[in-house]
Amino acid sequence: MNSPSNRLHRPVGIFDAGIGSYAVVQLVRERFPDQDILYLADRASFPYGAKDKTALQHVITSAIIRLRDMGAEVVLVASNAPTITVLDEVKRVLDGPILGVYPPIKRAIATSKTKSVGVLGVKSLVESNELKRYINTENSGGAKVTTFNASPLVDLVESGTFLTRPRVTIEMLRAFVSSILIEHGDIDVFTLSSTHLPWLKQPLEAVFPELRFLDPAEDVISALAPHTTRGTGRTSCVVTASDKYPFEEFADILEKLNIPLIAELII
Repeated sequence: MNSPSNRLHRPVGIFDAGIGSYAVVQLVRERFPDQDILYLADRASFPYGAKDKTALQHVITSAIIRLRDMGAEVVLVASNAPTITVLDEVKRVLDGPILGVYPPIKRAIATSKTKSVGVLGVKSLVESNELKRYINTENSGGAKVTTFNASPLVDLVESGTFLTRPRVTIEMLRAFVSSILIEHGDIDVFTLSSTHLPWLKQPLEAVFPELRFLDPAEDVISALAPHTTRGTGRTSCVVTASDKYPFEEFADILEKLNIPLIAELII
């Protein structure tokens, strides 16, 4: 198999633990149509959100090195949890441009009419001291910001359940958000602070039209802009896999989403 670096011109490497980061790939493609992209779905390491900091730092460092070995000149860690919890440490070990996706706390507060917002993310993110410090930095006006573990919703996406069992997905979303609103009825804006969660944005908005759900990926585009180049506009997709999250399942998700990519399994 030819290396993706042989087919792309100075690509941007984009990755997380699976299909979630393709939403970021789409956004980069829309804003920079000539940019070549190397997209890694690191399913062998899914879920990032269940790992402790040491393990997470290891898998993130390994993924960045792998993408650079394939030709990526800048790497975007398209996952909120490692961006918040370990990216600073990773940057101290690895030189070169490395970007991350951060929860859009300021945008959520500015959008909220009640000044009460919820942050939906994986367990390691919402329980981290790093996220607490980040929220305190971003929340200078004293708004109410509450975090919630949305790991079960992330698994709905990576497993493909949101495609194969839409009714089950809707009921899970309804139950999950409703349980939050019972105790936090003043929340009117949620940040979808896992790159998997924006895949659920449309059904969430359909079930809860009175609420706003914000995609954090939109905020990374301005940071990426200085690192983009004019290439051929191609995207190559490479995938790691595990027994629980096999390559064939990922390829099936791409087909069901009508994503025109040919994924390549890497070990």
